[in-house]
Amino acid sequence: MSDNERIKLESQHLRGTLADEIAGDASHLSEDSVQLIKFHGSYQQDDRDARQARKKAGEEKAYQFMVRARIPGGALTAEQYLAFDDMAQSYGNGTLRLTTRQGIQLHGVIKRKVKPTIRAINDALLSTLAACGDVNRNVMACPAPTPSRSDAQVQEYARRLAEHLAPKTRAYHEIWLDGEKVEGPDDEPIYGKTYLPRKFKIAVAHSGDNCVDVFTQDIGFIAELNGENLEGFTVVAGGGMGSTNGKSETYPRLATPICFIEPEDVLRVAEAIVTIHRDYGDRENRKHARLKYVVEELGADWLRTEIERRVGCLLDDPHRIVFHDVDDHLGWRRESGDRWFLGLHVTSGRVIDTTRSLLRSALRAVVSDFRPGIRLSGQQSILLTGIPEALCAHIDAIFADYGVSTDPGSLGVKRYALACPALPTCGLAVAEAERALPQLIGELQAQVETLGLEREPLSVRMTGCPNGCARPRMGDIGIVGRSFDLYDLYLGGDWANTRMNVPFAQGVKRTDLAATLRPALERWQRERSEEESFGEFVYRVGIDALNATVAL
Repeated sequence: MSDNERIKLESQHLRGTLADEIAGDASHLSEDSVQLIKFHGSYQQDDRDARQARKKAGEEKAYQFMVRARIPGGALTAEQYLAFDDMAQSYGNGTLRLTTRQGIQLHGVIKRKVKPTIRAINDALLSTLAACGDVNRNVMACPAPTPSRSDAQVQEYARRLAEHLAPKTRAYHEIWLDGEKVEGPDDEPIYGKTYLPRKFKIAVAHSGDNCVDVFTQDIGFIAELNGENLEGFTVVAGGGMGSTNGKSETYPRLATPICFIEPEDVLRVAEAIVTIHRDYGDRENRKHARLKYVVEELGADWLRTEIERRVGCLLDDPHRIVFHDVDDHLGWRRESGDRWFLGLHVTSGRVIDTTRSLLRSALRAVVSDFRPGIRLSGQQSILLTGIPEALCAHIDAIFADYGVSTDPGSLGVKRYALACPALPTCGLAVAEAERALPQLIGELQAQVETLGLEREPLSVRMTGCPNGCARPRMGDIGIVGRSFDLYDLYLGGDWANTRMNVPFAQGVKRTDLAATLRPALERWQRERSEEESFGEFVYRVGIDALNATVAL
């Protein structure tokens, strides 16, 4: 067993010495507690920009914590959003970060403020439990509000899955909410004493719209609708984007279609697959511990047979899966009757006031005054829902006063760009992502305008390491940090995110990324068929032929 497995086994269901350490005067936690606090929704980090100067001065690292809320389907109330905005100011660094899994992260929380932060999130009737750690993480679902009963059920299943698969340990309540300790062992019927070998991710997708990137999940439930009736779900399993440089046993993988199930079977099939991961996942090598390796090495047929054994019945074959689009749900959209929702783009998910745009202040003003519903998307954007038609123009004007555009048509290349936080806080990052994205997008925007391609959608996903938090192996252009200031480029995914992109160039300097892409974009402009996306063009031409063009 790996050291992480020992920590979990000896932790008394995630307690360890966390309570004493959080109450202590030290600025940071012990190595064991650093692992355990992840299960409670937090990562210990430090300001990596300040490391060298502090080390030279003989000072310890500038320790801080990221606290993440688990928000199934990205659905929360106006009051809950405002509570997070308050927490960002009181406990964090004054910003909110919307994640690629429809959650919210608070950054820059010092240790003595971690407990009040987690308590405040629970006071807002949300939780951080299982937002991180070797458990099922936040369950994704299409965020778009709809009057359709069948569509609304998709969001409901995300909530039910999250509740069913949440850890049952009383440690969370004892440590963070001052619960009374109860004698006797905790009961974790799904996870057991050592929980899962690694993290686990689930998404529920609408038929036809893959806005949750369902093939990148450990389990994906793809709804099949017949008018207002939810007929069932095709289940896919074994997806995941992460890999490790130089480790051939690690690789990104798309989920495999496994079976079709009735709506009433969702929870027990999900539990069966989670327990298969628990029992068969690699507990010696954490880099090889995701469900995708179990599925790849033992096979989809084996997985289906094992699910059938655990649920006690035979399963139907998976149905044909067709995704027509990946809707970002931006701009004004009719919700129902005279109600509309507004999807706002948030660059890299960072809700912040800058000299160019007072986004955080604008959102606070609108949410405070009009109390819309809130939905977060897997594209790091925010939706304001349930807005009367008579207020749409007024809300537009308020955002304009704060320098925030509500027109997605003005975004250009930025519209379909994602990035992880990376430096300076993420301990795994080897290169920039969030801080490097704006300059890169500006350079790409200038190129597509010169080529007359500014109206063509182009998806760009950038991460500071190969772990794949912004799902860079999907879409037109994937940019993955390889080492400091060097990146690997991947091209040729499809627009519906059902096909991974492929390696194009390795070890490209950050300042050379746009220039390296330009010959490929120029060839796309010259040779593409009508309405052919960049990813589809690359796939049709072939990466070898494209590389030959670039080499010339």
